[in-house]
Amino acid sequence: MALLNVLSVILLSTGLPHIEGLPTIRIADIIDVVLVALLIYEIYKLVKGTNVMRIFWAIVIIYITWLVVSFFHMRLSTEILGQFISIGIIAIIIVFQPEIRRFLLLIGTKTSMAGDTTRRRLLFWRRRVNDKKELNFDAYVQACMHMSQSRTGALIVFARQNDVSDLLSTGQSIDAPVSSPLIEALFFKNSPLHDGAVIVRGETILAARCILPVSSNREIDPGLGLRHRSGIGVTEQTDVIAVIVSEETGAISYAEAGVLHHDVTPVELRQFLEQHIA
Repeated sequence: MALLNVLSVILLSTGLPHIEGLPTIRIADIIDVVLVALLIYEIYKLVKGTNVMRIFWAIVIIYITWLVVSFFHMRLSTEILGQFISIGIIAIIIVFQPEIRRFLLLIGTKTSMAGDTTRRRLLFWRRRVNDKKELNFDAYVQACMHMSQSRTGALIVFARQNDVSDLLSTGQSIDAPVSSPLIEALFFKNSPLHDGAVIVRGETILAARCILPVSSNREIDPGLGLRHRSGIGVTEQTDVIAVIVSEETGAISYAEAGVLHHDVTPVELRQFLEQHIA
């Protein structure tokens, strides 16, 4: 059938007459296949490295077993497995509830980011004309550089478009202008606010000692600790950017969309922040 489809496309594109028996492929069919492929790919990226794949294969095995026992008319096994199949959709929603929520958040986040990119392009000329002041990332970069040299662990979350009120409610409100000494003081090991994440927006420190969701991705380097997993986890669920300073090695890293860029230089960090934070 796949070969027939390919031949049909070739015939249609070359203008040759249609051969009886070959299926007619519409543009809508091609778009349909592309959309389904993109959907499957996004779902695969979402569940890759988690226990969801094991649950998925368990469901497939149960379904195949049900088909086999039904074919051989094994009434008792068919009846038992049939009960699982009959409530399959409800069971999938219950079992995969966290993953479904993450998938919907992923779609909403990407839509929001796409809209924000369009708005930035539309307002680019006006921003140049008005000579709008760009955000100053010197305080963040200098603080990370100093904490890297002193091996002070740190986790800074940069809020962008998505609402972060749920994260802010887990910590201590600060609402203070950002400065390098203030950031370093918050993460100082004897500070009561050093444990957890600092959340910032623009040039304002919103809160400290915030609790972040931990990533369950099993493909993360096992040598990375809870601080890095939290930085990755929060970027998996919203459009924030997380900057991490390792307490053990002093390495500076940043995470976006669940991807960690490890051991970057202060210059690379500044360039990334300037490009990805409006």
